[in-house]
Amino acid sequence: MVGRYDDEVTGLATPLVDPGHLDVLLDRIGDARVVMLGEASHGTHEFYTWRAAISRRLIEEKGFSFVAVEGDWPDCDRVDRSVRCRPDAPTDPRDALATFKRWPTWMWANEEVIDFTRWARTRNARVDEPDRAGFHGLDVYSLWESLREILTWLQEHDPEQVPAALAAYRCFQPYDEDPQQYALATRLVPNNCENEVVDLLVELRVRAVAGGEGRFGAWQNAEVVAGAERYYRTMARGGRESWNVRDRHMDETLDRLLQHYGPSAKAVVWAHNTHVGDARATDMADAGEVNIGQLARERYGSDQVVLVGFGTHHGTVVAGDAWGAPMEVMPVPPGRRHSLEEALHGAAPVQALFVFPHDGRVDLLTDELDHRAIGVVYHPEQERFGNYVPTVLGDRYDAFCWMDETQAVQPLRVRPGRLAEPQTYPSGV
Repeated sequence: MVGRYDDEVTGLATPLVDPGHLDVLLDRIGDARVVMLGEASHGTHEFYTWRAAISRRLIEEKGFSFVAVEGDWPDCDRVDRSVRCRPDAPTDPRDALATFKRWPTWMWANEEVIDFTRWARTRNARVDEPDRAGFHGLDVYSLWESLREILTWLQEHDPEQVPAALAAYRCFQPYDEDPQQYALATRLVPNNCENEVVDLLVELRVRAVAGGEGRFGAWQNAEVVAGAERYYRTMARGGRESWNVRDRHMDETLDRLLQHYGPSAKAVVWAHNTHVGDARATDMADAGEVNIGQLARERYGSDQVVLVGFGTHHGTVVAGDAWGAPMEVMPVPPGRRHSLEEALHGAAPVQALFVFPHDGRVDLLTDELDHRAIGVVYHPEQERFGNYVPTVLGDRYDAFCWMDETQAVQPLRVRPGRLAEPQTYPSGV
């Protein structure tokens, strides 16, 4: 396959050296409402720094309202309060990121995210409060932390609703903050906490209509509790549906944020390629899986959504060799034969941006090629057998950022909390 796509790669590639070379991507984005920026791993320096560079330009030049990441709502809310210069928040976002305890901590508690959030806080300090760009989490895992956040907020602001929150909290209490225990219990006996969670959610949803940042946050934490309860219950049954529960939750959270920010709001999303790239252009569709890239295109229209993938040929990455294992810097071996990575390694600049034409029918964009996906659990020696997603590149993404050689992200040295979540399906992405 080496050489087959050389002319097409050359014709599509724009060398990517500094943020000024992103002009062609910003032109492609135009007036889109949602831009999703992927990554081929959760531990690569260049993916974070280039997502940050794109996001800075979108915020400064196109008025994007917030960055939403594949992270937990309560953790990211502490970062958001610092970034948006709230008086009760740390003046340095690093202090908020250092509180991240859920494994894998390095996904967001790293120097690259610190650099971006410090920039965001400095920028926000120069503008009026309604124009300050936020930083939010989309994910579904923070069941117990979200319950505690709800209780704390209600005790201070809406004590009438404390009994509903306590009922939900007490229902989960016997499982010792272990979702695997809860999931197993729902499988063995016909009891679960769904009714208590729904009651809590309904009350907080009604009150959130009245507006206010605190009410919205309490409602979103209740949505997390509801999503997490459903996610763990579904995971206990096995199969692939838990993936869909998680991505639908992230899609709905993104839509709530856009509505909360107002009719002119625009969002940047940072998540793994397996969430960002349209699932219908991969073998995920054959398995009945959806993802946030597909769901956003369906919800807002393809003309309002721009999906940007990222990839690398070789280098290093931070990952663990098992779920909950210590993080380590691992080698990323050269892309395997007949892969997208092999094709780009042979023909593309060492760093390149590809913006796909709407009517481009070149083979590189229409052929199905294997495209690497590294999760938080990674075994480089198994590259021949896994870690690749069959992909039609031009259907999966609207643009692609290529870095031939990449380096590991720079984690903060945060002590993880007790491992409470089961491994995500299918591979920790």
